[in-house]
Amino acid sequence: MKKRVLTWLTAVCMALTMLPLPTAWAAQTVTFSDVTDRNTAMAVETLRLMDVLDGYGDGTFRPEAILTRAQFCKMVVYAMGAEDELGLYRTVTVFPDVKPSHWAAGYINMAAKGKKVISGYPDGLFHPDQTVTTGQAVTILLRMLGYKDENIGGIWPDSYMATGATAGLTDGVGTNGNAPLTRAKAAQLFLNLLRADKQEGGSYLSTLGTPVANTMLVSSNATGPDGRDNALQISDGTVYQLASGKTSSGMLNGRRGTLVVNSDGKAVTFVPDATGASRTITLASCTTTQIVDNNGAKYAVTSSTKTYYNGEETTWGSASSWIHGGTTVTLYLDGSGSVEYIFVGGGGDATAAVVVYEDRSGAGFESLAGGASGYSIYKNDVPATLNDLRKYDVAIYSPSTNSIRVSDTRVTVYYEDCAPNPKEPTTIKILGQDFDVLPTAMESLSKFKPGDQMTVLLTEGGQVAGAVAATGTDARGNAVGIVSDSGAVQMLCGTATIQISGGDAGGLKGQLVRISSTKSGVSLSRLSGGISGELNVPQRTLGGQPLSENVQIFRNGQSIALSQISSGTVSSGQISYARVNWAGQVDLIVLNGAADETVIYGRAVVKNDQVQVEDKNGKAPGEEGYIPTYRTTSTVEVQYGAGKTTGPIKAGYAVRTGDYVAVTLSKDGKSITSLVMLDKMQSVSNSAWSGKDAVTIGGRSYTVPSDVPCYNADTNTWVTLDQAHAYASTADIYVSGGVVRAIEVSH
Repeated sequence: MKKRVLTWLTAVCMALTMLPLPTAWAAQTVTFSDVTDRNTAMAVETLRLMDVLDGYGDGTFRPEAILTRAQFCKMVVYAMGAEDELGLYRTVTVFPDVKPSHWAAGYINMAAKGKKVISGYPDGLFHPDQTVTTGQAVTILLRMLGYKDENIGGIWPDSYMATGATAGLTDGVGTNGNAPLTRAKAAQLFLNLLRADKQEGGSYLSTLGTPVANTMLVSSNATGPDGRDNALQISDGTVYQLASGKTSSGMLNGRRGTLVVNSDGKAVTFVPDATGASRTITLASCTTTQIVDNNGAKYAVTSSTKTYYNGEETTWGSASSWIHGGTTVTLYLDGSGSVEYIFVGGGGDATAAVVVYEDRSGAGFESLAGGASGYSIYKNDVPATLNDLRKYDVAIYSPSTNSIRVSDTRVTVYYEDCAPNPKEPTTIKILGQDFDVLPTAMESLSKFKPGDQMTVLLTEGGQVAGAVAATGTDARGNAVGIVSDSGAVQMLCGTATIQISGGDAGGLKGQLVRISSTKSGVSLSRLSGGISGELNVPQRTLGGQPLSENVQIFRNGQSIALSQISSGTVSSGQISYARVNWAGQVDLIVLNGAADETVIYGRAVVKNDQVQVEDKNGKAPGEEGYIPTYRTTSTVEVQYGAGKTTGPIKAGYAVRTGDYVAVTLSKDGKSITSLVMLDKMQSVSNSAWSGKDAVTIGGRSYTVPSDVPCYNADTNTWVTLDQAHAYASTADIYVSGGVVRAIEVSH
């Protein structure tokens, strides 16, 4: 489930007045409305993930607010990873003005007595509520790095500030040791600490766990070992659950840096490198050696420049042919201004949702889009207009595509549990699962409590956007799911598939079911019928109704692509359910029965052989007057990749070598039951591609399977899709049933 949580903390600032939040509060995706500087935002995010600091209940960080000495002590304890030891210091008294009843007593006592990184004033007091100065903060952080007071000497705070500058602590902070420390400056100080080396050698990060250096963070919502989508994924594909249980905002995605892993194998945080500079540009054009942005600025690159594209590490030479004008690209420059590495794409999480309360209404969309204009609207991933919106639809905004994404998924449920409380829940438990609650849903959810029945409105990613009464309203649940052969239930929710626990799925394997819940548990009921008729794969219709571009097809409880249906038509008897969406298009099909005959798509190679037949005079070989007679026989072999062939098989089809065909093999694989020529789209430009999985030709979008066979006619070799795309600026594309079946390139 793509559960992305954004929550405004509903108590006072965690870094100021509260003890560590319980685990139930921890899964949070937070952005702050008043942090506009990207460097500060990244510092705050790095430290938020390890609980060093956080924001306020109104969604602000208040970067210019001044910190007290007590508040800074709490940050120090979390920056040392020492919060588990607090219990030893809460009931002792180290300073007369910090009694055990003081909210920060444990932090101050630990920092002073346990870690010996702070000290009081000459009067023996700590003065916890006085302002902490930059000099005091740098002094404490130097002690955390192992520096001894006797080795620094000189005049305080000047000598300490000078040593801090040498250690890199004061970068971006300033040199005035007497200046009050703001929250923004504190964030930069602690980030500098995480990047610093200890006085005796070795990185400070090594005191917190095992550093995994020189890596790229490519995702902040990967599925972790605990099943939650809040794990960090680095460029080699490794996924780490966050130790704090929080969810990153995605602010650090696309950054190279160091991941810190604790003894349990969980990520403590991700520390971005202090690169020379980074520039996010809108691409105008590119080659393997140059990038030009939409302002005309040019950047030299090499084909071997490390590039992160679609969450994978590759080279600019491999990725560049797929990237076209209008793409957002972040360039990371070294000290000389050369492009060191490139990050393509990215994007953030939904921060809010708007519930449509009147048909055809776009009320709230402008605010949702942050004032952006010209946005497009998609409903259930299909292009839509305001006229297509209905009451209780849910809208979120995608800044990376400047689009409003609308979902109409609703599920009627028994309210099982919530956290932290029913008035301001950040998660709710329904259908046996924890669902993340957007801040904009809290008001409607506050009207319910565990034990109630309600209808929950979900975003296309499975977040809770609102709730209404299950009875007395027209917000009826419509959630459906598929039961796999193993009995697992996958609820379909826009672009997400959510696994549901419970429910008697014994007699429903492979079936489409309607999903709801009661006090007795998850309720599953079989759905059948829908519209009827024959599925015509080449024409993309079912019973005369057009298929949607994102049609979902299931067979035996497993998702399949339309391209995996080998026969041209599927009879109505093989279709157990078909659903028509709001646009009059078929968007869901459930098939029954076994798989069809094998279909191979590829390049035909025809072989003609002469076979000797009987002598026309009846003479045996060697006899006088023997005249041999020959007959030409044809066989066809279909090649569909390097070393992948079928045949040769006798064929009485009008086909030539080099033709691209679809052949259906008999069940024993020894003969061809049909052979069809693929439709040829000639000289299709590389600019027609939308990434590797789709190409638009003549206004129509065609799906591209990941294993599509690609042939280089110049070298007579089978190549990868990347190699084919990079070899030539155009390609001949062969299609069938709305799917690209083969590609051929040449110069």
